[in-house]
Amino acid sequence: MAKIEINKTLEEIKGMIPHFVKMPETRLLIDYDRDADVLYISFKRPQKATDSKMLENGILLRYRESELVGITIMDASKRN
Repeated sequence: MAKIEINKTLEEIKGMIPHFVKMPETRLLIDYDRDADVLYISFKRPQKATDSKMLENGILLRYRESELVGITIMDASKRN
């Protein structure tokens, strides 16, 4: 990876830090499927969701009982 790309990536990560530290969970597991353009964010491992709720904006909330254990974001690359 070229130095300029590394610097750009580091700057983008730096911009995400304030959002990560405000999350209700201290451990995040993040997976991105490029082919499907879906971002998976898990707060617990294993996820084992027992229920889910699809929001109108293409975001799926995954629950185990009443606890939010993950978020699935469809069309992730098209979001700002």
